[in-house]
Amino acid sequence: MRTARSRLLALLLLTLAAVVQAGELAPVENARIEYLIAAIGALPGAQFVRNGTAYDAAAAVEHLRLKLRFAGARVKTAEDFILYCASESSVSGRPYEIRFADGRVVPSAQFLQQKLLEFDRHRAAGATLPGAAPQAR
Repeated sequence: MRTARSRLLALLLLTLAAVVQAGELAPVENARIEYLIAAIGALPGAQFVRNGTAYDAAAAVEHLRLKLRFAGARVKTAEDFILYCASESSVSGRPYEIRFADGRVVPSAQFLQQKLLEFDRHRAAGATLPGAAPQAR
């Protein structure tokens, strides 16, 4: 019984440490990641395919946020987020995919890299994208 409690406490502490570390992102990187998550959540009629099972946008967002929390300090940039959290299953290694309403299927990493380029281009031009926090000046 004591061993089980010790393991549970250790797991809880590790989880809390991951959450604290995930909160230490630079503001611009946090904005870039939030934009990517919002882009997944806003896809009309699309499905996020993970390990062969299709999930709706809300479930995809929840899963990506969970993976981001558990990735902790490994994620320092939006590129890290794509690599460690949003490209493939950490269990099976199978790539995540997005199935659009029109039936097209693309790897989630490809979709997110395009969205990140879009965000960065608009940010460099001083524009604010829907779903993105305004730039601090």
